[in-house]
Amino acid sequence: MQNRSSAGTRLGRQALLFPLCLVLYEFSTYIGNDMIQPGMLAVVAQYNAGIEWVPTSMTAYLAGGMFLQWLLGPLSDRIGRRPVMLTGVVWFIVTCLATLLAQSIEQFMVLRFLQGVSLCFIGAVGYAAIQESFEEAVCIKITALMANVALIAPLLGPLVGAAWVHVAPWEGMFVLFAALAAISFYGLYRAMPETATRIGEKLSMQELGRDYKAVLKNVRFVAGALAIGFVCLPLLAWIAQSPVIIISGEKLSSYEYGLLQVPIFGALIIGNVVLARLTSRRTVRSLIIMGGWPIIIGLVVAAVATVVSSHAYLWMTAGLSIYAFGIGLANAGLVRLTLFASDMSKGTVSAAMGMLQMLIFTVGIEVSKHAFSSGGNGLFSLFNLVNGILWLALMVVFLKDKQVGSALQPD
Repeated sequence: MQNRSSAGTRLGRQALLFPLCLVLYEFSTYIGNDMIQPGMLAVVAQYNAGIEWVPTSMTAYLAGGMFLQWLLGPLSDRIGRRPVMLTGVVWFIVTCLATLLAQSIEQFMVLRFLQGVSLCFIGAVGYAAIQESFEEAVCIKITALMANVALIAPLLGPLVGAAWVHVAPWEGMFVLFAALAAISFYGLYRAMPETATRIGEKLSMQELGRDYKAVLKNVRFVAGALAIGFVCLPLLAWIAQSPVIIISGEKLSSYEYGLLQVPIFGALIIGNVVLARLTSRRTVRSLIIMGGWPIIIGLVVAAVATVVSSHAYLWMTAGLSIYAFGIGLANAGLVRLTLFASDMSKGTVSAAMGMLQMLIFTVGIEVSKHAFSSGGNGLFSLFNLVNGILWLALMVVFLKDKQVGSALQPD
C-alpha cells in the first residue's frame, strides 16, 4: 500500500503531465497504424506485392499487440510500472527506425509485428497505472478525454498518410512515429508515478498460470473483455479494409478516402465528450445501455444499405458513424467495470483483457478481409453486424447483476 499512497501524492503534483505523455505515446502507436494504412498501397507497389498485403499490415501490427500482453502486466506488478513502460517506448522507437532497412514485403511485415508489440505496454502497463491512480468517476472522465486525443490518430492519420505519399517517401512516416515516441519517453521519464503494489514478489510460470486461471474463471470479466473486443472490431476492420474498399473498390481519390474517415472518428470523439459530461450525472450501467442503441442501429443501417446496394459506401459510412458515437459513449465505462470485475492485481487483469481483445482483432480483421473479397461491402457489413450482436449478447451476461455499475459516482 505504500507504493500506491506515494503514487497518489506524486500523481497529484503531476496529474496533467503523466496522462498527456502516456496519450502521446498512445497517439504515436495509433498513428503508426492509421497513417501508414493509406500509404500501404505505395508500400506494396514498392515491394512488387499484391494489394492483399494491405490489411495484413494491420493484422501483423495487432498480432504483435497480443504477443507479450501475458507477461508485461504481471511483470510490471512485480518490478514496477515505470521501468516496463519506458522500455516499451524505447522498443517502439527502435523498431520504427528499423523499418528504413526493410528490403521486402515480408521483412516489412515482420517489423510491423515487432512495432505492434509496443501496443502491449499501453493497456497492460500505462492504463493500469491510470486506473490505479483515480477513483471511478474521475478515471472514466480522464480515460474518455485521453481517448479523444488518441482518436485524433484515426481521424487525421488517413488524411495525412494519403497526402504524405504524394509529397514524400512513405519511409519518412516511421521517422515521425519515432520522434513522437521520443518526446513521450522524456515526459514519462519525468512524470510517470509508480503504482504497482507487488514490487519484489517472485514471478514464476506456475504463479503466473494460477493468476491467469483465477482471472479467466471469472465469467463476468471474460464477458466484458470479449464484449470490448467484438464491439471495437468493426471499427478496426474498417481502418484495415477501407483503403481497398474506397480507393481500389470505389475508385475514389486518396483525399476523398481521408474525408470519409472524418464523420466516423468525429462521431467517436463526440461520443467521448458526451460521456465525460454525463459521467457524474448517470450511472456507468446506464451509459453503457445508452451507447448500445446507436451501436446496434448504426451497424444495422450499414448492413442493410450495402446488402441492398454493394456500392452504398456513403450509407455504410453513415451507419458506422452512428455506431462509433455509441462506442464513444459506452466503452470507457465498460473498460472500467471489466477491469475491476476481478480482484487480481490490475497488471494481470489488464493483460488478460488485452490478450482476449487482440486475439479477436487479429483473427477478426483477417475474417473481414475474406468477407469483403468474397461478398463485397454487403458481406463485410454483415460481418460487422454479427460482432455487434455478439456484443449485445455478452452485455446481457455482463450486466445480469443489477448492482453492476449502478452506483452514481461523485465528481
